[in-house]
Amino acid sequence: MPSLDKFETDPQAQLLSEINGARCVMLGSPKDGEHMQPMSPQVDEEAQVIYFYSDRFSGLGKAVIQDPTHVHLCHIDDDYQACVKGYIETHHDQSTIDRFWNPIVGAWYPQGKSDPKLLMLKFTPENAAVWASDKSTIEFVYEIAKANFTNQMPNVGASKEIHI
Repeated sequence: MPSLDKFETDPQAQLLSEINGARCVMLGSPKDGEHMQPMSPQVDEEAQVIYFYSDRFSGLGKAVIQDPTHVHLCHIDDDYQACVKGYIETHHDQSTIDRFWNPIVGAWYPQGKSDPKLLMLKFTPENAAVWASDKSTIEFVYEIAKANFTNQMPNVGASKEIHI
């Protein structure tokens, strides 16, 4: 459950921390009209950058190679949601590939770190719309019931736009 104190005092750090804890996010493509696809984020919280292992022969890989540009990333869980706009480009630093490599990543690349299809993408967040709630299920139900009886908006969390 996210901290609403951190949401107010350091929303950029909270955003990266939440994405870092996600198994996957939805990443947009530079190619107009293409659907977002699930990707596993590799977050460098200090540098405020998110990396993705991709496939240079996939639609996404080809699109980023051809046209590095701005795309959207979406993260959704029960208590925290974010829509992030940022710049995506290819990233060729072997030390980054080594840093985030693990057996799960290796399962997608049979030839290991030298697999010809391996492509590292670098997503640099610029701004985001974020929503967070620190309410338990019981508190949420109470707020909804109270809102229905009082004709007031329920207090179930907070939202804001942030620049990174």
